[in-house]
Amino acid sequence: MSINSKTFVGFDPRRVPSPCFVVDEVAVERNLKILNRVQQESGAKVLLALKAFSMFNLAPLVNRYLTGTCASGLHEARLGYEEFGGQLTGKEKREVHVFSAAYTQQDLSELLRFSDHVVFNSVQQWLRFQSQALQMKSERSSLAFGLRINPMHSEGAAAIYDPCAPGSRLGITAEEFARHTGSSDALNGISGLHFHTLCEQGFEPLDRTLAAVEDQFADYLPAMSWVNFGGGHHITHPEYDIDGLIQRIRRFQDKYNVQVYLEPGEAIAIHTGVLVSEVLDLVQNQRSLAILDTSATCHMPDTIEMPYRADVFLAPSEGGELAGEHAEKNNSYRLGGQTCLAGDVMGDYSFDQPLQIGQRLMFDDMSHYTMVKTSTFNGIGLPAIAVWNSITDEVNIVKEFGYEEFKNRLS
Repeated sequence: MSINSKTFVGFDPRRVPSPCFVVDEVAVERNLKILNRVQQESGAKVLLALKAFSMFNLAPLVNRYLTGTCASGLHEARLGYEEFGGQLTGKEKREVHVFSAAYTQQDLSELLRFSDHVVFNSVQQWLRFQSQALQMKSERSSLAFGLRINPMHSEGAAAIYDPCAPGSRLGITAEEFARHTGSSDALNGISGLHFHTLCEQGFEPLDRTLAAVEDQFADYLPAMSWVNFGGGHHITHPEYDIDGLIQRIRRFQDKYNVQVYLEPGEAIAIHTGVLVSEVLDLVQNQRSLAILDTSATCHMPDTIEMPYRADVFLAPSEGGELAGEHAEKNNSYRLGGQTCLAGDVMGDYSFDQPLQIGQRLMFDDMSHYTMVKTSTFNGIGLPAIAVWNSITDEVNIVKEFGYEEFKNRLS
């Protein structure tokens, strides 16, 4: 095991409030440069998936490298438009893409006013809103419309994250696509196809998925002007085959004369941040238990949903130790949160020295799918958000939250 967010090995967690998400802007830029290389060498356009990382404080940095943002609904799309350059003009403008499993009339009407690509999950939804969409395109020529397809090719291990699992509500199968597009007017206005089948995966699963897409939707691809490969691409992971990706995109674009889009989320923020937490209490119940001022269910729900065990390490003033598995080291603890949920547990860890009340811990790799998923269950406060620059060592507390964030979600 090793610390993934390596720049934080020397970070002092007492420089920020607790709990606090801390993101290293230098590490984010490192990832963005890799993604920009893919753009430059393949000709693809790369979008930030806001569902994974919506930290608009870093929008100016993101905009230096990526083409735009993709969203899963109105509010994310509006954030991309307002904060990530979607509202700009000329060369500075960033594209705003949106997909939803289903649109309401109200949401779609607003989305059509500022989005660049609007992707529909079913032919039925497209036909329901087709005339409205085409009318708006006559007023906004930059508007483009697409359909999400489902190649029924599963590469993921966890069904909850597999859009191609049997009975999936996401995307149109080849059989359904053929059945509903028999009418000559059904595809009128559709200029692209979108698929999203991966989750934290390398190039090889994408390559196999593309083969399935080409096999099942070959009759439609030549009529398209763009194809969106969706997200789940672990492009900035050290072991990702970037050269293979670049070559595959080039071949696909040349073969079908289309513009390829990629929508990574985790790849932008992987290995860039930590969640700082503090030990509030130490108790015994058949084992040693440590109660922290953070929460699995409120602040890092994927540790329960996925599930997975987040790595934990200590401040450099305390040795910078990476916590071990249960019983691997001399002092084992079950780390848990403040809520009333019995299962609000981050996992079992061990340390060389006993934990102390007031001690700060850092949960590794906590930039992606954390801030976007936090909740105020039990009235638990939201972690503060900070930006750190690992080169200049400057820390900026971007935002702190309080009672109003809890109250304003209720009535």
